[in-house]
Formats: sequence, C-alpha cells, structure tokens
Amino acid sequence: MARSLWNGTVMLGLLAVPVKVHAATESRTVRFHEVHLKDGARIRHRRWCTQEDAEVPWAEVVKGYRLSSGEDVVLEPDELKAAAGDRAHVIEIEDCVDAAAIDPVFYDATYHLGAGDDGGAAYRLLHDALATAGRAAIGRFTFHDRERVVAIRPRDGALALHTLRFADEIVDPASLDVAAPRATPGRKELRLAERLVETLHEPFDPERHRDTYRRAVQRAIAAKAKGKAIEAPDAPEPEAPDDLAAALEASL
Repeated sequence: MARSLWNGTVMLGLLAVPVKVHAATESRTVRFHEVHLKDGARIRHRRWCTQEDAEVPWAEVVKGYRLSSGEDVVLEPDELKAAAGDRAHVIEIEDCVDAAAIDPVFYDATYHLGAGDDGGAAYRLLHDALATAGRAAIGRFTFHDRERVVAIRPRDGALALHTLRFADEIVDPASLDVAAPRATPGRKELRLAERLVETLHEPFDPERHRDTYRRAVQRAIAAKAKGKAIEAPDAPEPEAPDDLAAALEASL
C-alpha cells in the first residue's frame, strides 16, 4: 500500500478529524530522456557552482531567495517548516460552501483523504454531514512548502481533498487580447445550436475519453524502433462556415 503524503488533522470547530492525504491521480505521460543526437549518449544535468566552477553534491544544495539587492537569503528546511506555523499539520475549516458553487477554474490537484489512526468515527461524521448538506469544507494548510487553500467534499463514499488556486492566481479574461463576441445570433441559429447540444447530451463517462495521443506516440516509438519512417499526416484546416444555419442543419 502506498504511503500517505501528509498526515494531520481537520478541525471543524472543536471536532478534530485525524486524516491522511493520498494521491488520487498519476501521470501516464510518455516520458523521454534527453539524448545526444550525434552519438546517442544520455545527457546528464549537473548541479554546478558558478563560483568554484565545480560540481556540487545534493547535501550542499539549499534554497535561496534573491533580493533586489542581489543578495540571496537562504532558508533551511527546518526554517521553512517553522514559517508554516500550526498549519503544517492542521487543516482548519474556515467556511462550508455549496460544492457546486466552486468555479472549476479554481481547482488545482485532487487527493484522496483517508481516516487517520483512531479517526474513523469522526471521519464518517464529517463525510456524512457534508454529504447531507451538499457542502464542501474550505480550509487551508501547508503542503509541499507552500500554503494551500483546499476544498474537502464527499466523493464515492469517502472524502476528496482539492487544492485550490488563490484568487490572485486566476487570469482576468478582461486583461487578455481576446475579442468578445459581437454579433448576436439569430433565433433560427440559436434554436439549431440548442438542438445540436441536446442531441449530443450524454451522462459524463470518463472511461469514454482515452489518451489517443499517448497511444499514437507509443505506436510511433514502436515503429521507429523497427526502423520504419514516421510521417506526419496533413492536418486539414477547419474553416468557419459562411452560413451558420446550414452548418448546424448539416450537423443535425
């Protein structure tokens, strides 16, 4: 069984819920090594001291923050933990909000939240209270050397923990060079578009959406390993239709 990533306590008022955080996702991306094109040798990246002009072992590498004066302030691991304060091992619930009211743009990463040692009863109580109310509990804690706002909600009979982005991390669309829609669609086009959307309506099933690009890359690797040439197909350029209604009717 995989070890938990974080052990601590969720505090809902005076209710203490011991919990363990576990990974809920894993990357399936095809990973490549860096290779020297000339001779096929693996590329190695070294930790290099620019002053001594020599390689540095991991034991001598620390984290530094560069000030505007050019000076580096170094923080040791224990000092970083001290900066986290009480939130290093506690998630204190600040609000309980409607789970559906959280805009998906704020979601960052998802984790499984399991019951900690001797915390089964309190864990079930928190789960059932949130499930009955349809709420998500919002709190914050320090995880991987930074403060995280989190949403805790029921999922498949257990609790899920979602790390959330801070409000100042969300890019305001108004600051982008994106043209706003100007033309108002006609009633006919809107009715046809609504029919098309309804025709495509299905219950969400994540199993239907597979990583076809990853499979294509794996097939390309296998073919290249056998000495076959890999040729990219010509990608057709989609064109905006001149007649929206005709395009929608054809789609139906």
